[in-house]
Amino acid sequence: MNGASTSSELAEWSVAPEPVAGPDATDLLRLYFTELIVRYSRRTATEAEIDEALADEPSADLVPPTGLFLVARYRNQPVGCVGLKVLTPQITELKRVFIREPYRGLGGGSRVLDAIEQAARALGATAMRLDVRADLVEARRLYARNGYVEIAPYSDARYADHWLEKQLRHPTSQADH
Repeated sequence: MNGASTSSELAEWSVAPEPVAGPDATDLLRLYFTELIVRYSRRTATEAEIDEALADEPSADLVPPTGLFLVARYRNQPVGCVGLKVLTPQITELKRVFIREPYRGLGGGSRVLDAIEQAARALGATAMRLDVRADLVEARRLYARNGYVEIAPYSDARYADHWLEKQLRHPTSQADH
């Protein structure tokens, strides 16, 4: 399913809030951490490693008022996710961006970024930040295509190699008039 996305494929996507502890979110987060472990260690991930990663990097704060979690669906199938963590009233942090492998290249990455940025704006945020590992080159390309730029480190995240930020324009801001 990889390749350039068409407008009909883009219409097949939906992104909406779901409980981070719900069954679809839980399955997607397990897949997300599985991929991170496999890429980092260059071998198959064990169930114990996935459980440990879930415990070491909890997602429980991706719920209001400290955050938000969205599930992306393609043709009504849960295939991706994205989270938002409130750092300050003006700054949010992008978390858990993931699209399952067979659905990449169909526009889902940009869809989840757009949806989470809209949610951040609705909370009053003016900036979205994130940290990312160097080996996640596809993710870094996605962020660059969507207006994220490199900034000085803002956290001491264990696996972070790059820190990025995007200024979020509000529809009613002076810059848009």
